Amino acid sequence: MFFPLVALATFFFGTLAIVLLPFIRTRTVSALCGGGWARLLAYAAPVRIRVTGRRNIDRRRSYVIVSNHQSHFDILVIYGWLGVDFKWVMKKELRKVPFMGSACARGGHIFIDRFDGEAARASLEEAKQRITGGTSIVFFPEGTRSRDGHLGEFKKGAFVMAVDMGLPILPVSIAGSARILPARTLDLFPGRIDMIIHPPIDASGCGREGIKALMDETRRVIQSGLDPLPGGRP
Repeated sequence: MFFPLVALATFFFGTLAIVLLPFIRTRTVSALCGGGWARLLAYAAPVRIRVTGRRNIDRRRSYVIVSNHQSHFDILVIYGWLGVDFKWVMKKELRKVPFMGSACARGGHIFIDRFDGEAARASLEEAKQRITGGTSIVFFPEGTRSRDGHLGEFKKGAFVMAVDMGLPILPVSIAGSARILPARTLDLFPGRIDMIIHPPIDASGCGREGIKALMDETRRVIQSGLDPLPGGRP
């Protein structure tokens, strides 16, 4: 029952976004259509989302938002509950998804070719013009979903952008989504996902030589939101 609902919701909200974009501000359309799409599907699963750390976000600032990636459900969590205007960095294959791909392209999201480094860098350079005035950009720096739920190695694109633009990194941990919709399956389970928004990490003074240390620190912070608390409680 859930996956036909995904198709119907994507058709409805994608078409609505395409219709509204010429007349309404992009960030308003994104909140209405993207947020509505994500919350409808999460409630239908049913999955509860618990968010901590909202006070770490200044809505007037732009960030390079960096999150781990355990499941396709992470996209719903960020769209529905992050609460800031942002652009996705997404693989170019998603542009072919009916209705959603067109809506994302018209909304200014960034499609990159993961197998063509030069094309990917050009896409990110173009994207810099859109990351101003409280609009942020979201990266999954692992590049793809974790196969086993463990945090993978990070690629440096997000961190190069943060250093070049003098933007803070906003680390986000998403815990529990691997149990809801595991990788490489269509198994769907009800439950709860936790999204932890950590304090921003200043990248303005790093320079290119400091990117590795910035990556390591961001990875450590995100991992801290995935580790069990004392007593084994997740």
